[in-house]
Amino acid sequence: MSQMLALVIVVLILLIGDWVAIRTKAWVPSMFISAVLFLIGYWTFFPKEIVSTAGIPSVVATMLMYLLITNMGTLLSLKELKAQWKTILIALSGIVGIIVFLLGIGSLIFGLKTMIVAIPPLVGGVVSALIMSDGANAAGLTSLAVFAIVIYVMQGFAGYPITSIMLKKEGNRLLKKYRSGDLEQVEAAEELAVTTEPKLKLFKNLPEKYNTEFFKFFRLSLVAFLAYLVSTLVAPIVSISPFVLCLLFGIIAKSIGFLEKQVLQKANGFGFAIMGLMLFIFDGLKQATPSMMLEIILPLVGAIVIGVFGMYIFSFIAGKFLKVSKEMAFAVSLTALYGFPADYIITNEVINSLTNDEKEKEVLTSHMLPPMLVGGFITVTIVSVILAGIFVSFL
Repeated sequence: MSQMLALVIVVLILLIGDWVAIRTKAWVPSMFISAVLFLIGYWTFFPKEIVSTAGIPSVVATMLMYLLITNMGTLLSLKELKAQWKTILIALSGIVGIIVFLLGIGSLIFGLKTMIVAIPPLVGGVVSALIMSDGANAAGLTSLAVFAIVIYVMQGFAGYPITSIMLKKEGNRLLKKYRSGDLEQVEAAEELAVTTEPKLKLFKNLPEKYNTEFFKFFRLSLVAFLAYLVSTLVAPIVSISPFVLCLLFGIIAKSIGFLEKQVLQKANGFGFAIMGLMLFIFDGLKQATPSMMLEIILPLVGAIVIGVFGMYIFSFIAGKFLKVSKEMAFAVSLTALYGFPADYIITNEVINSLTNDEKEKEVLTSHMLPPMLVGGFITVTIVSVILAGIFVSFL
């Protein structure tokens, strides 16, 4: 397959996902449709390396991840991060729910080692899945090594549509409050002021004509590099994901006026970056062959159903105590099943489907997007890797 044909096919899949999401007003998320189409493609005529053939090998995807996550930090402020303590507690409670239910109920049905392998990938990303897969291989558990990868690949099929439903309910609830005046204008304005602050304090004397797209890319790359550098310097003492530091450094860089809010959008690179990262995520579906799926289908479905149920119960309880709606609490917990950029994409799809009024969109964004982004990073990027390091020692 030629590079351009591969590119046309994979971008067409993303387009179909977009159109379905628009047509169904985000009841069917684009990520879900795209994942199904990629799976069908890999099971029929797709070459296994169609994504890298199209121009997105892993090294490019990693570069885009650095830029996107640093850019994502510019959406948040230090004030907002402190304000998201409830989100952090709810996200952690959802993970506790998965652990309790899978080690309790799941291990009785499918076996303890199967559930030990399932938990870190279920609450995390590719890193935790690879840690558990390598650990299972080292222990001679070949089928469980495959299981670790496939559960990571397939968990989004549960997470995408349920999250969309929860966020639509939460968005409608917030819109009703806002339109009736119960959600005070002052509160919305304060939160919007935090997320729309545009000033570049460190470059206030720089003529605007010199703030070119390349200057924006340079500053964004520099901040991402500093995050990577710090992660390597502290590695002998403590292991910190460079992506976690990218988020933190993005927040700091925006707060001190080194980066503007949504700098990647302003450099006209955001759409391409999201496309590349989404393609890399769907590239993982090439591992899931039909025979492999038949072999592990029962523990796969069982682990996801039991885990999601445990997540709902614990997030519901946490939301009650913290006075957060059950829909928002469950949606925040569900970010464990996919993380970034799916949390960003699904939230924006839902907001755009609920209203055409720009002010209402901004109010919904200020209430819904920060907790979804923070929840995704707490679960996928931080906690899952820690859990994988602990659980792999039990194999």
